[in-house]
Amino acid sequence: MIQATRDGREWQPQYLLAIDAKTCIGCGRCFKVCGRGVMTLRGIDDDGEVVDLDSDDDEIERKVMVMQDIGACIGCAACARVCPTNAQSHGPAA
Repeated sequence: MIQATRDGREWQPQYLLAIDAKTCIGCGRCFKVCGRGVMTLRGIDDDGEVVDLDSDDDEIERKVMVMQDIGACIGCAACARVCPTNAQSHGPAA
């Protein structure tokens, strides 16, 4: 879906499609630039499963960002611009 900027130039939103848990370092930069609540921080346990951070800290190997409310994404791709590991995939609406 092609949109228009304020002055009428064409612009195509690039929506968050996925976050690669293997690449994400859980730094939170994407979370900080997104004012829409699209992502949240979770933990990865010993088995490689995504778990809530309030679970037993001994089980959490590392932290990662995960998609929480994907429908709230407006396609600005600010999160992609601040990600130091390029852990996110973006694209047009399906």
